Amino acid sequence: GPPPQQEPPGAYVVIPPNLARRNQLQRIANKELEELDKWKELHRPGPINLTPQKLGGKAPEADVRRKQQWEHSQSKYQQKLKRETYVRMKREAEEAELLKKKAIQREKAKELEEKRRQEQWPRGRMLNEDNYLETTEFLNKLALGPSQRTSCHAEGHGLESTPWARSRAYKELQRQEEDRKLQAMKEEQRRKAEMLELKQKREERTRVKAHQRDQQRVNNAFLDRLQNNNRPSGTCSSGVLGYTDFSADDWEAGYFL
Repeated sequence: GPPPQQEPPGAYVVIPPNLARRNQLQRIANKELEELDKWKELHRPGPINLTPQKLGGKAPEADVRRKQQWEHSQSKYQQKLKRETYVRMKREAEEAELLKKKAIQREKAKELEEKRRQEQWPRGRMLNEDNYLETTEFLNKLALGPSQRTSCHAEGHGLESTPWARSRAYKELQRQEEDRKLQAMKEEQRRKAEMLELKQKREERTRVKAHQRDQQRVNNAFLDRLQNNNRPSGTCSSGVLGYTDFSADDWEAGYFL
């Protein structure tokens, strides 16, 4: 057919309703409403007949009012007690949940540690076997003579192509390198210790010399003072070092021999 015409912007199309379908739906709705009204009419409750009774119980009104007033005054305490009970139960539930989580984490840690131990056990066993083989071979080499040791070395040289031999050679190189580093560190530490000891000796020698000079100076001053005291008045003699001023503090200091 012909191409559809484009509608201008802002326009819309209105489709008229189907009158037959609409009338049918309306008749069905009216019929259902009539049936609902009939059902309500059939199921309408009848009149209620109750035997007259005296309400209020046997307690007097004053006691009831007093009880109501007491309950009203205690209501805030009851609410506070309920709130405290709720908080306590909530805290206990949180603590129980925390303990449960800790127990779970503890079990996981134990399982992980057991798994790690099981994984490390074969490695430790292989390492012990390698150490045992190396120790045995080393002892055998020591027990053999030089000629036999050379022949065994020549025979073992042909097995260097095997992975086990290469692994042993690599481990031996690593051990030699570690021994060399350790020896260098020991040598460095020994050299530092010798230098420190030499420095301490020099400081001790300098301190002893200074102490001896101080003792000699104080002794000379003491001897000069004694000589001046023994001589007649009017005479004066200079000290050996030219120092004659002496006090009791020098004696108390312990500088005299």
